[in-house]
Amino acid sequence: MDDEFIVDTEDCEERERAFRERGTARPITVVGNPVLHKECKDVTAFDDELARLVDDMFASQRAAEGVGLAANQIGVDLKVFVYDCMDDEGVRHVGVVCNPVLEELPADRRVLDDSNEGCLSVPTAYAPLARPDYAVVRGQDLDGKPIAVRGTGYFARCLQHETDHLYGYLYIDRLSKRDRKDVLKQMAEGTARYETVPND
Repeated sequence: MDDEFIVDTEDCEERERAFRERGTARPITVVGNPVLHKECKDVTAFDDELARLVDDMFASQRAAEGVGLAANQIGVDLKVFVYDCMDDEGVRHVGVVCNPVLEELPADRRVLDDSNEGCLSVPTAYAPLARPDYAVVRGQDLDGKPIAVRGTGYFARCLQHETDHLYGYLYIDRLSKRDRKDVLKQMAEGTARYETVPND
């Protein structure tokens, strides 16, 4: 059933540039901001406003040099994420998913990869986190049509990470208390390379 998955590897350069050039980069919300710590609202209107948000998300993602960005990372309470991410084979994937749901993998498909993970909302900090090296996300495209996206390796991690965001979870929420403390210390000692929203 390969035809159920979208093709997100063609015309990546042109598609990403078109989104980004229409958009305006917005500052990134960081850990502690309430919008990051609760489940976002479902996208119900597939309209010009949503299209403008996605343009801004691509612009923001590029400005911050990210590989994925969820709407709540620019302070918008909606279930949508964008990505511009390489998989482990060096193939580039560019796309957008509204109302994503991560498919539960059968146990025999689960191979954990414990590479380092980082997040634009936790600037300058990284920690190893075990995640399955294959992921399938189902959701809708910008027109509301059902889509499925699959990824391996680093791209699988990206899909899981961005879907987590929209349900109110940061990757640090999946770490042990000690690792989480270490990540927050790294963040406190670092300086983000991009504009962030200060938490009052």
